[in-house]
Amino acid sequence: MARRQASSDTPIVALRSVGKSFASGIRALAGFDLEVIEREFVTLLGPSGCGKSTVLRMIAGLTEPTHGTIQWAGPRPEIGFVFQEPTLMPWANVFNNVFLPLRLRGSGREQARPAIAEALQLVGLTGFESAYPRELSGGMKMRVSIARALVLKPKLLLMDEPFAALDEITRFKLNNDLLKIQCDLRNTVVFVTHSVYESVYLSTRIAVMAARPGRVIETIRVEEPMPRGEEFRSSRLYTEICRATSQALHSAMSPGDEL
Repeated sequence: MARRQASSDTPIVALRSVGKSFASGIRALAGFDLEVIEREFVTLLGPSGCGKSTVLRMIAGLTEPTHGTIQWAGPRPEIGFVFQEPTLMPWANVFNNVFLPLRLRGSGREQARPAIAEALQLVGLTGFESAYPRELSGGMKMRVSIARALVLKPKLLLMDEPFAALDEITRFKLNNDLLKIQCDLRNTVVFVTHSVYESVYLSTRIAVMAARPGRVIETIRVEEPMPRGEEFRSSRLYTEICRATSQALHSAMSPGDEL
């Protein structure tokens, strides 16, 4: 059943009383607190515009908080970032798209080949190295994007609604594959979604955020071993946690908010 998190583990990253305001005057976050423990799968769930993507960008170091602090347990680890759109280079084949982060690090093609092969194997795209984005389905493009994020073997993987535009069958398959990848790599994931059902299926912990300015108003833990499968999706436990999460999300929304 869902319950509040009570962990004594030291977080790999902690956001403390974080606020974020933009030059336009929009306050995206205020009093935002979040701890991420090693090997967790933490999902940020909340109304549109509540600052979920802003949180990911701050963890990645792409933007700085206006107030508060971001604390790391040690040096900032290797971070992979998967965006909502695959953002692939249309003129480059799958190999070269996944090669990009390694090339930017100064790696040669032959030196990078084993790491690229391993990343493509993880996402089920072995044999598609020479294919171009225009030849791939939406789900396959997202797999390439995930492989590109994994090729540096990041300790922390940030994912910003990566499956939002996909059909339900493809989304379910990629959810399953993502959980297997996390188990194989033993990394930490912070994931953003609008889907209650996806958040419960994937997460060890769900941080439900209030409408702008965003802050965590409830934390729900999912006590189901990883990796998960269709048996969990059809279980009473899954239904109960989805109901509790939906209620928390409803409480987080101001009148007139829409997902």
